[in-house]
Amino acid sequence: MGEGAGGGIPNYIEEVFSTYLYTGNAATRTITNGIDLSTYGGLVWFKNRTAGTENALTNTVSGTGKYLISEQTVGTQTLAAILTAFNSTGFSIGNNTTNNENTASIVSWTFRKQPKFFDIQTWTGNATNRTIAHSLGVVPGCIIVKRTDTTAAWAVYHSSLANTQYLVLNTTAAAATGATRWNSTTPTSAVFSLGTDASVNASGGTYVAYIYAHDAGGFGLAGTDNVVSCGSFTSTTAGATITLGYEPQFLIMKPSSDTGDWVIVDNMRGFNVTTDRSLYANAADVEIAYDWANPTSTGFIEKNNNNGVTYIYIAIRRGPMKVPTTGTSVFGLSARAGTGANATVTGGQTDDAVLVKNSGAAVASLFSSRLTGTGYVTTTDGSSNTPAEVAAGVTILQANPWDVMDGVKVGTTSTITNASANTYVNYLFKRAPSFMDIVCYTGTGTAGQTYTHNLGVVPELMLVKCRSNAVFWAVYVASSGATQYARLNDNSAFGANVSFWNDTAPTASVFSVGTSGAVNVSARTYIAYLFATCAGVSKVGSYTGNGSTQTINCGLTAGARFVLIKRTDATGSWYVYDTARGMTVLTDPYWLTDETAAEVATLGSVTTVATGFAVDSAILAAINTSSATFIFLAIA
Repeated sequence: MGEGAGGGIPNYIEEVFSTYLYTGNAATRTITNGIDLSTYGGLVWFKNRTAGTENALTNTVSGTGKYLISEQTVGTQTLAAILTAFNSTGFSIGNNTTNNENTASIVSWTFRKQPKFFDIQTWTGNATNRTIAHSLGVVPGCIIVKRTDTTAAWAVYHSSLANTQYLVLNTTAAAATGATRWNSTTPTSAVFSLGTDASVNASGGTYVAYIYAHDAGGFGLAGTDNVVSCGSFTSTTAGATITLGYEPQFLIMKPSSDTGDWVIVDNMRGFNVTTDRSLYANAADVEIAYDWANPTSTGFIEKNNNNGVTYIYIAIRRGPMKVPTTGTSVFGLSARAGTGANATVTGGQTDDAVLVKNSGAAVASLFSSRLTGTGYVTTTDGSSNTPAEVAAGVTILQANPWDVMDGVKVGTTSTITNASANTYVNYLFKRAPSFMDIVCYTGTGTAGQTYTHNLGVVPELMLVKCRSNAVFWAVYVASSGATQYARLNDNSAFGANVSFWNDTAPTASVFSVGTSGAVNVSARTYIAYLFATCAGVSKVGSYTGNGSTQTINCGLTAGARFVLIKRTDATGSWYVYDTARGMTVLTDPYWLTDETAAEVATLGSVTTVATGFAVDSAILAAINTSSATFIFLAIA
């Protein structure tokens, strides 16, 4: 990829940006993050999260073994082991304490050069007002400049400021005025201007610029989607709402009208609706937990509550943008034995949600998501209303459970997730267009309220849970229509009630809610899990029971690995099957989302077949009762 919108090949954010977490091992290693740096070039920014080690910025123009330090004024530093190779799928590093200290937690942010996203330019200064050509193809939103041959402060241009103003990346200072940085000239789609200040253009000095686009389009199947935004907002006591048109995964923000740090948050380390994990471009400090901003489906809500202070930011869109073609790229499952010690449950991909069930004991199942951090909700605890979201203790989930590249970190002794001598089944979901999305929102109490989602297609199944109060799960399914709802935590039939979906079917961009406490009470917080049919990956559908056996064709090629079934016209439980524990005629256990009971063994009530799954009423009448109607979610 990488030809740009005009080249006829779609570009996607996952091809040009990556936040990659790893644990240092003090040995030569290769990090595979899927970014082609050897062909296109780019920047890799490293930070040790657990030690007060410098921010190290390496780039393909300066080459391997060279780096700059964002919180210092020093020029280029040389350390052969800092980065040993820029690869077609990432990069390689050696043994050093800056970005590979043994057992340390490290974050790397990779920005690949790409028109309408990011560029790198270098030059030799001439102490004369001048222009520098760039390759963004659009007007830059932010330009970060550093002199590389000797000591000098970093200089930052941002389009939200006047062209006479600048910020300094290595300090907390507010924006200053000085015509000699940018020559009082706004950049164009071809060049940016420099004055004569030594930090940008001293005679004989050498310089590098990291250049970011702003709302330039160029991405997605149609080539019109924005993936990077350089804007500003004024903080309020209630928290300013910033609209980007997409959900961000990475955010740098800095007070421009006042002193303050250059804060960096991302959704891999923790950028969610509870507490963020932040680092600073202007400091070598260790990572801290602080609620800087909450991501939304269309932007973010700042949480500084620093009334009247103006901030600038760089935001990058959450991925992936590509529609998945295989189930294993977005869904992982496993059966495991509890260890009674901290463990990571993996799914084979970077995950956004997990459903865990103790398959051998009568205990509630757990739902947790990257968007809610340490918070979790249960599908049922045996009562009519499931509890509000709980901030997990270390026995259930670890302190920062989602800061891994694959899976989620479970805790020590809880019977819900990881008790010794207990058995568990785990379902791990990755958000992706046409497959699954997650939306966290705050209710308004207004009938017909809509909330934006990023599924990209019309949701066919929606599971909504109030996070702040003990209320039942509300379920929408397309085959029953927008007048109907059901409860994931009990076996009731689908019933008509306008207060749930406002009798309004969701669209490819929004879903509607009524005034029910389960979906939209003012000031209550909610989470919605949205699913759709994705060719070869998932199927949301329905069937009519025949009282015998039948195959449900889901359009798959290697069979369903996960199946959820519910009768809609009468009472009937929510049955969960998976291939980690069976789905064969020899072993085929199920568990129920509406009961805390342990799994129940059968011999082939639901089995996987090439195109989907098959049901057999002779083994279990409840999943294929004659003339009854059923809905299902199947995932390959």
